Amino acid sequence: MSSVEKSSVELNAQQVWDGFKQLLPISLFVVIFGVAFGLAAAQTGLDDSSTLLMSTLVFAGAAQFAVLDLWAGQVPIVPLIITVFAINARHLLMGATLYPWLRDLPRAKRYGVMLVVSDANWAMSMQAFNVGKPGLGLLLGGGIALWSAWALGSWLGLYFGSAIQDPVSLGLDMVMGCFLLAMVIGGQKNLRMLIIWSVAAGSSLLAYRYLPENSHVVVGALAGGLLGAVWMEKKVEH
Repeated sequence: MSSVEKSSVELNAQQVWDGFKQLLPISLFVVIFGVAFGLAAAQTGLDDSSTLLMSTLVFAGAAQFAVLDLWAGQVPIVPLIITVFAINARHLLMGATLYPWLRDLPRAKRYGVMLVVSDANWAMSMQAFNVGKPGLGLLLGGGIALWSAWALGSWLGLYFGSAIQDPVSLGLDMVMGCFLLAMVIGGQKNLRMLIIWSVAAGSSLLAYRYLPENSHVVVGALAGGLLGAVWMEKKVEH
């Protein structure tokens, strides 16, 4: 078999439940940002059903906040699509890094797992994969926990959100960034990963300096994701 161990690509109900429980502490912070989004959506004039439907089906906090800035009587579809793509382009890199562990799953399971992939459960699952431990349970179960927290927070924000009008003032906007940095530092350390992350970071910084706003997200994700997809780890036959 390849360098991806069989045990690391197993997916069963117990692993999903364990992943769900493991991501619950982080989900508490997601609830807070969901509250902030629900409040912001209400202040923008978005009706309750549309707000809840967006959080349930889209599940992309940064993109949803950005969309609120574009929301008006007539929604500008093309700018909206470009903005959402730019903000979520990092998922191209996530998909490329997850490919070795997802490729052997049945198509329904593969895309079912990807529906709930976000920054936190991706980072934790990659850390598990890189040390040879099962990570799909973290990916799916953790994603369900984060998705549930986001939907719950959005609902709470519509009705009780006035208590937290500015989460940034509390420093809560730094929680996810610090968490992801810790995951990267604690992840797999080899020349391939170092070069991939360096290319992604360098491309993103150059784009941030010289290209239009938000393009650095797309450029960084494409550069790192394409390199990761082309430069696959060598297979080791057992």
